[in-house]
Amino acid sequence: MVQVHTCDNGVRIVSEQIDHVRSVALGIFVNAGSRYELPEENGITHFIEHMLFKGTATRTARQIAEEFDRIGGELNAFTSKENTCYYAKVLDHHAELAVTILADMFFNSTFAEEELEKERQVVLEEILMSEDAPDDDVHEKLWEVMYPNDALGRPILGTAATLKTFTADMIRAYMAKHYGPKSVVISLAGNISEKLLQTIIDLFGQYQASPLEVAPVLTNPQFHPGEITKIRDTEQAHVAISYPAIGVKDPDMYSFIALNNIIGGNMSSRLFQEVREERGLAYTIFSYQSCYADVGAFTIYGSTSRQQLSQLQHTVDATLLDIVAGGVTEEELDNAKEQLKGSFVLGLEGTGARMNRNGTSELVHGKHRSVDEVLTAIDAVSMESVERLIAKILKAEPAIAIIGPKA
Repeated sequence: MVQVHTCDNGVRIVSEQIDHVRSVALGIFVNAGSRYELPEENGITHFIEHMLFKGTATRTARQIAEEFDRIGGELNAFTSKENTCYYAKVLDHHAELAVTILADMFFNSTFAEEELEKERQVVLEEILMSEDAPDDDVHEKLWEVMYPNDALGRPILGTAATLKTFTADMIRAYMAKHYGPKSVVISLAGNISEKLLQTIIDLFGQYQASPLEVAPVLTNPQFHPGEITKIRDTEQAHVAISYPAIGVKDPDMYSFIALNNIIGGNMSSRLFQEVREERGLAYTIFSYQSCYADVGAFTIYGSTSRQQLSQLQHTVDATLLDIVAGGVTEEELDNAKEQLKGSFVLGLEGTGARMNRNGTSELVHGKHRSVDEVLTAIDAVSMESVERLIAKILKAEPAIAIIGPKA
């Protein structure tokens, strides 16, 4: 059972007791992501994620790393377009130490000038690494096409230009705006003690919101079709094609996931079978869904030789047109639903996965569905709901990004 405790200051603590394990996974979820940044702040959410590991008033960056290594624990973080998460996984008897260190990082990071400069270079290398990988870079270019006038279209990592401008004062001001207690969810899963819960309440249940705090604003940005090509001396051409889709709270969400599975989400999907198995046009071909609070995207990615790019694109277009014209079969839908149920249940076997699911559910939806409720919702996916999404998504004009050598 998932339990939710709301502290007096608004911080929510979500816990799921799993008695048969000897570990605890815990995460601090913050409703702060790159889409809530001003243009001049682009990348600062991700930069803050890095800086919270770089030392506090009582711990150096090395000491933070050594304390987790000493107890055999895992410590990491991620930034997305809508939220940030700092998380750890440790043996249950080390959980109080782990959350104490996380709280120290969260509240007492110093943002020393020397560390700022070093981490600025680290993030710059991360940006360059992403640009060096065309299979990553093509997706960044795709979002630029889709949302050219909105923060959703800007890179989570920021740019070399914005990165240069970040200061300790900018970081503190941004955290004052976006790291308030009502924007924070702490998620736990595993062998949780009452002492651990009380420790978290003591550490996180007291701090107050800054007068600078602002509520995240959803802009409901408009999708833009179009195409961008970046010439690079690569062995293959990389293409990403995206269609406007539904937001994460849409009642057709499970229908969307099922449709994605049918089109390109696995090895039995239409795209994989047609592009790779039947025609041998590509080694990599797949589709995926991206869903945010108010908008979403359905994206197809493939890579092939420059000589075969037009044939690959034609095959993708023909496959989608066939689905628009004829829909999907009952067998395809049944298989997609069974696969979805299997991957959902199997994906919850670890404490980390449960912690992440519960934290995201609380932060995004403010409610928690049991496993049986989710399975029932998947079973309720119908041909009608899938056909509705086919008409809504695949009949739109897409955005396209291509990276590769000259024709």
